[in-house]
Amino acid sequence: MSVVRTGSWKVWATAVAATLVGVTLPTVTATPASATTTAYDTTYYKNAIGKTGTSLKSSLHTIISSQSKISYDAVWNALKTTDQDPNNANNVILLYSGVSRSKSLNGGSVGDWNREHTWAQSHGNFGTSAGPGTDLHHLRACDVQVNSTRGNKDWDNGGSAVSGAPGSYTDGDSFEPRDADKGDVARMILYMAVRYEGDDGWPDLEPNESSTNGSVPFHGRLSVLKQWNEQDPPSAFEERRNDVVYNTYQHNRNPFIDHPEWVEAIW
Repeated sequence: MSVVRTGSWKVWATAVAATLVGVTLPTVTATPASATTTAYDTTYYKNAIGKTGTSLKSSLHTIISSQSKISYDAVWNALKTTDQDPNNANNVILLYSGVSRSKSLNGGSVGDWNREHTWAQSHGNFGTSAGPGTDLHHLRACDVQVNSTRGNKDWDNGGSAVSGAPGSYTDGDSFEPRDADKGDVARMILYMAVRYEGDDGWPDLEPNESSTNGSVPFHGRLSVLKQWNEQDPPSAFEERRNDVVYNTYQHNRNPFIDHPEWVEAIW
């Protein structure tokens, strides 16, 4: 079932409209969690609606922690479905580059695509065991060499152009995806921060403002991720992917794809 949204989660749209009629707006605080409406609000998200801050984060953690887990080997075939090119069923769309590549070219050689952990495995040392290491809500198909360039870097703006991924940039400690993937990355990272709270044998994953997190269970930079979430709203590809993970594989959802305004409501 595809999500149907009504209403607007863009604060700036309200501001512009008010400016046009000469209205002075009060200072904007965290967006209410009910600002966007989806088909899941009265069922899946019913215990989260209307909440903000730590209360919202806690409720969402409880909701999305009910999850089926898959093996790392099974991720290969899952990505062939979740990341399928909507215009070519034989291909997948690669993160960071947007390239459409044959599903059969999965592997570790130049020209292949492999399994990119947007939340780097080393940020918490969770490896590839069933759990955060195989969670499809942050695993994406990616060109082998581009994946290597990203490595385990944190997220930030700036750097030098990335070969094979036009519009993406990197420096010594951070990676900036192309504009079309910025919001995707932000929502995947923040999903992980809500899903894994240290209460199920895995590290407590959290966003912070550092770009040199190394092996600690943090990923930065939060302020940049929040900007990317606003800049690049959920696309039809991202929404379909969320539905496929929910309906076919893990049976949990990424709440920030359904309700991108909840990023601001929590952080």
